[in-house]
Amino acid sequence: MAGKAAYRKKRQNKMAMLLVTTVVIMMLIVVSVKSMELRSKRAAYTEREEALLLEIEAEQARAEEIEEYEKYTQTKKYVEEIAKNKLGLVYEGEIIFKDEN
Repeated sequence: MAGKAAYRKKRQNKMAMLLVTTVVIMMLIVVSVKSMELRSKRAAYTEREEALLLEIEAEQARAEEIEEYEKYTQTKKYVEEIAKNKLGLVYEGEIIFKDEN
């Protein structure tokens, strides 16, 4: 009887080891799959971050251009240009030549 009990216990130990090994392998598979998903997400987020940084730079450059244009519109040169081009005004004594075509 003692031999049978030892055999049964040895067999149970092998089954337990097989079960533990299976669980550990399954956990490794799940962890590696999730790790790959996270790497993929990180790459996508890095790409998005770079695109947003470029967009920020472009908007900052645009803001600078608008600021410079605002300063230009407050100059006498701008007022003269608009008066001549849009309103057709000229200085007194100024001669304007028009093309016949």
